[in-house]
Amino acid sequence: MMADVPLGAFLSGGVDSSTVVALMQAQSAQPVRTFSIGFKADGYDEAQHAASVARHLGTDHTEFYLEPHHARDVIPRLPEMFDEPFADSSQIPTFLVSQLTRKHVTVALSGDGGDELFAGYNRYIVADRLWKQLAYLPQPLRRGVAGAIHLASPQAWDRMFAHLPQRLARPQAGDKLYKLARIASASPAQLYPLLVSLWDNSPDLVIGGAELPDLVADSSADNIAPDLAERMQYLDQRTYLPDDILTKVDRASMAVGLEARVPLLDHRVVEFAWSLPRDLKLRGGSTKWLLRQVLYRHVPASLIERPKMGFGAPVESWLRGPLREWAETLLGEKRLNREGYLNAAPIRRRLTEHMSGARNWQHSLWAALMFQSWLERQAH
Repeated sequence: MMADVPLGAFLSGGVDSSTVVALMQAQSAQPVRTFSIGFKADGYDEAQHAASVARHLGTDHTEFYLEPHHARDVIPRLPEMFDEPFADSSQIPTFLVSQLTRKHVTVALSGDGGDELFAGYNRYIVADRLWKQLAYLPQPLRRGVAGAIHLASPQAWDRMFAHLPQRLARPQAGDKLYKLARIASASPAQLYPLLVSLWDNSPDLVIGGAELPDLVADSSADNIAPDLAERMQYLDQRTYLPDDILTKVDRASMAVGLEARVPLLDHRVVEFAWSLPRDLKLRGGSTKWLLRQVLYRHVPASLIERPKMGFGAPVESWLRGPLREWAETLLGEKRLNREGYLNAAPIRRRLTEHMSGARNWQHSLWAALMFQSWLERQAH
């Protein structure tokens, strides 16, 4: 918090950013400036939760609700802003919350790193509980579970879950069940790549493509972290955190001249987190158990306890609506064949399924769109 310029914080209302803001406010004589982005779309809007936390802590809170036209305005700038094909659709709200924040302060603290250090991602729960149960089932039975899930479309599952009590409701339930079906058929070695990949078989996407050796495929990680959930944490800290999360925040914030700081990634916090026994992170089906205990000294659990949402954008509906023409143009079959980088067939198949509403392929399509958008920028 030491700065010669105005300082604030990003606040999503989740565990990590709320903990950072709570500790900031506990040390500040003045209300901390906090900022959040909201969406008028079910399953994506965290602004209401951020506002509740801000009210409880007494921060000076500013929020901005994002409309599709704001995304359209930002998209042409993404290739230049990131200077590479960068395919995390939350780059849009990250840029917009940075832009909003920079109007008021010059430095902003974020909660990035909390998920990786204290086991916050849903995939750690999958590894810790679900996979251990599935592993006892014979492979044919697991395939049967996957087949049963596929009897209904993701949209049908969403409608079924919408009628459940709120404590059982899950955002994007259909997509998560379809991911469960893929997990049920996987082997332990396939599990992590399956959970983090946007395309199941990415070399098929690129003409003449091949998977290069990387840390994920390196078995040495098994020795560093024998426990599956901790191994995922280790791989996330070595790959996903620096290559996606920190790159996204750094480039989006610096595009508007905002300095983003990540206090949870202070080396002393990282070392401390790795010294902890695992049950202080994952306990009784709860993620980030120890971090929650710190937070609940300052904020009631009732304001925080809810299914993890993640900081994303409703690209699923945008691609079927206001971004449809843009997507159809960049992923046109003739264009893809002419350029000669990406295989048109799998992309066109997913685009057709997505536009019809049969499946939600927003993340894998976004990867292809960001490559195409970057390629178009290079041509000019």
